[in-house]
Amino acid sequence: MAPEEEKSSLNPSMRTATPGPAARSPKKLKIGLALGAGAARGWAHIGVLRELLAHGVRPDVVAGTSMGAVVGGCYAAEKLDQIELFARSLTRRRVFTLMDLSFTGGSLIAGERLKKALEQELNDLIIEKLNIPFAAVATEVATGHEVWLQRGPLSLAIRASYALPGIFEPVRLADRWLFDGALVNPVPVTVCRALGADFVIAVNVTADMMYRAGVIRDASAQQDRTLAGDKPFDQKSDFSFIERFLPKYFDRRGDEAPNVGSAMIDAFNIIQDRILRSRLAGDPPDAIITARMEDIGMFDFHRADKLIDIGREAAKRTLPNILSYFPNPDHKI
Repeated sequence: MAPEEEKSSLNPSMRTATPGPAARSPKKLKIGLALGAGAARGWAHIGVLRELLAHGVRPDVVAGTSMGAVVGGCYAAEKLDQIELFARSLTRRRVFTLMDLSFTGGSLIAGERLKKALEQELNDLIIEKLNIPFAAVATEVATGHEVWLQRGPLSLAIRASYALPGIFEPVRLADRWLFDGALVNPVPVTVCRALGADFVIAVNVTADMMYRAGVIRDASAQQDRTLAGDKPFDQKSDFSFIERFLPKYFDRRGDEAPNVGSAMIDAFNIIQDRILRSRLAGDPPDAIITARMEDIGMFDFHRADKLIDIGREAAKRTLPNILSYFPNPDHKI
């Protein structure tokens, strides 16, 4: 609405003209970045952010699920350098030392060492005090509700978002027990929009794991061949690291029935895939960066160097489309 004209005794033709649409300042788009789940593959988010920032695309709000919450939370806390340094420093041995195995509770990994590492690095940062609005997605254990963590300790929200059922223990927050948000919103585009984003960039690091839906009407006729168009399960890649240390839980032997570990991860991946397809169809992002990494397993946290490079390359492929929306500096239109 044009500002009210000042009262004047001057001739109307001599009054100062009100600026028209062409003279108004361009609108600054608020960019949202939705970083998806993907366990170790989430290190690729670091490369995506590096490439976006290098081309002047600076996310104004960030939402993350699971490892997306780890990287997104660190970006919002202005600690992207620190999380990249930590990721690149990981070796097989160091990853194993961070995984304090637990066979007595409801998970394989207690998570106390990771908890201490996060708390030490994030230094009691509070989400609502960050300069960049951030939300982590988690799932409530009892109800299956999607929970957006936008207040309180950043490290606690991140831990709740990556608490993979059966692998990490759920996190208690107030009166709720929370675990991995990938079960309800693997790539949180909707959260970015709720945070006020005008243009949402989604990052999917599990694209090559997505299974094509199909129905086998006669199981006996299909037992010797893969359903046409279906992608078979990779028997090894998802467990290339952790299976060395937990063979009892993750070892697969030919055509034998899946054991507890492999069955659990396969079931989780299928559920996440179906939910992701549905969510992206219902609320598609304005741009999507897809990082493919067929030879990297879900627990290959020690391969950060390659994963970060993959993220940068994936962002480069999508950047022309993203930049076409921002012809002027500082993403104004």
